[in-house]
Amino acid sequence: MKRINLKTIGEMVGVSASTVSRVLNGKSYVNEKTRKKVLEAISKTNYQPNELAQSLKMGSSTAICLMIPSIQNLIFAPICKGLEKVARERGYIVVLCNTDEDEEMEKIYIEKMQSRWTDGFVFACAKANEENVRSLQKTGVPIVLVNRYNEDDIDNIDIVGVDNFKATYDGMKYLISRGCKRIAFAMGEQRLFFYRERLRGYKAALIDSGMEYDESLVMYEKKSAEDFYHLTQELIKRDENIDAIFASSDPKAIVIMRALHDMGIRIPEDVSVLGFDDVELSAILEPPLSTVRQPFYQFGITAGNALINQIEYKNANGVLPPSKRYILDHEIVVRKSTK
Repeated sequence: MKRINLKTIGEMVGVSASTVSRVLNGKSYVNEKTRKKVLEAISKTNYQPNELAQSLKMGSSTAICLMIPSIQNLIFAPICKGLEKVARERGYIVVLCNTDEDEEMEKIYIEKMQSRWTDGFVFACAKANEENVRSLQKTGVPIVLVNRYNEDDIDNIDIVGVDNFKATYDGMKYLISRGCKRIAFAMGEQRLFFYRERLRGYKAALIDSGMEYDESLVMYEKKSAEDFYHLTQELIKRDENIDAIFASSDPKAIVIMRALHDMGIRIPEDVSVLGFDDVELSAILEPPLSTVRQPFYQFGITAGNALINQIEYKNANGVLPPSKRYILDHEIVVRKSTK
């Protein structure tokens, strides 16, 4: 079967392919009689314009790129869902790029997607490479970073997240209010600013409560969340007075709970465990995990609106608007893993 294209439609009604294109775009004058003939031919053939080709010509695709480090990480599904909701409502589509935490793959995705296939980028990657983001920023493309609040190494970019210091501080205050006196902390990668902010919140809450900060109670991630299985068991053997562990993410908390269970330590009777994230799995653990909730779905909603607002502002004014920081509310979700 012959492929239907602009030239085919034009031959059917005796006009050029460029005339058919003008009818489709509605950007140039075409007399009414010719316009009707072209539209009738399009209807008869069920011709569907190549939207990508059109977008390349017009410099706009109504597509936005969501860059994530891993489709296996539970926090990214609600972010994607929220972003897609906004995109559909405002006439955009979302292109998902999974980098597998590979900075070179991230760079390749950026280069390919930047070829005017997408109108803007949302990086839901805590480990998004600074150089990659800076290079993209120099092109003037709209960008939103999710969960990099207060990061000072990349300026003038919209950021969506929570106040990680305050969220951790509040989580610590909750544990202290429940009578916990010897609270350990499971720390993520130190190079990531939001983890450093969470550690700062842990320290501040102890000091403000008249308790001593003890460096020996901080466990540091080396490769992955699985590190905390042995780190937890070693810590408990070394210090039997520990009565709570605050994990800087839910995956770490889940590993910690498994380590305690395998040692015969009861949760929360012997040791309380508090997480940070509130991924979907947290509510169905045994016991269900108490945690600091980040509003991931709302992250997606907010990031989507922020990005599309940038795109529309740039289309109207030729430049990007001033950058903004969107700090959303966290929440302490109390379940059965804390006293």
